[in-house]
Amino acid sequence: MRVASLLPAATEVVYALGAGDLLVARSHACDHPPEARRLPACTRPRTAAPESAAIQRDVSALLEQGLSVFEVDAERLAELAPDVVLTQDQCDVCAVTPAQLRGALSACLPRCPELVTLHPATLDDVFADMLQVAEALDREPEGRQLVERLRGRMDALAQRAADEVRRAGAPSVVTIEWLDPVMAAGNWMPELVALAGGVEAIGESGRHSPWVAWDDVVAADPDVLVVSPCGFDHARTRAEMASLTGRPGWGDLRAVRGGRVY
Repeated sequence: MRVASLLPAATEVVYALGAGDLLVARSHACDHPPEARRLPACTRPRTAAPESAAIQRDVSALLEQGLSVFEVDAERLAELAPDVVLTQDQCDVCAVTPAQLRGALSACLPRCPELVTLHPATLDDVFADMLQVAEALDREPEGRQLVERLRGRMDALAQRAADEVRRAGAPSVVTIEWLDPVMAAGNWMPELVALAGGVEAIGESGRHSPWVAWDDVVAADPDVLVVSPCGFDHARTRAEMASLTGRPGWGDLRAVRGGRVY
């Protein structure tokens, strides 16, 4: 079996299943585990903007024109001849969508490979998608073991967090998923915050991440602020923190004053 994973999370799942040897292609964003970088990349972004605000302007302009945010190297993908392609339809700006793949591949291949489409909105969905990938790769036992192992780790961490909450109370948390304009984290992130002993103040579990006014963050005045822009690594995030730290009221936030910005 030959597998192309065009979604970073799916690539990590494939390796976690012990099936990394099946991979023949990846997306431009698939960089973990490190050996994934040796695979040929078959997608690329249509914007090379240097910072968050410019990226969002470019993305909005592309979507207004009815264009995808990413390009698929369909000819290269056809040469690699995957039997299975892993993708998603949860977010049009996060990775290549099934509709885009079908259109790109129909011109290059007599038969479209099997498309496995992930669509998580909650933690249960995330685990279900892992099992879906395992089934597509004929690794069902490994999939069940992976999910059981991860749920066990999360349960253990949740118990530790609950002990701390009983001692000190649950902190309010705002998780930032984009810097400029500001987006709060939704989907499964509020569940992760709850498992860690916190209470998400803006984002809602199972719902798409919302754009928010900075005044909403100031009004929430969280005990903890988690900054995790989609697609950014730690270095890129730190390089763009000025788009948050320069906003009115930043220094007055409880999370900032308490040294609890992560």
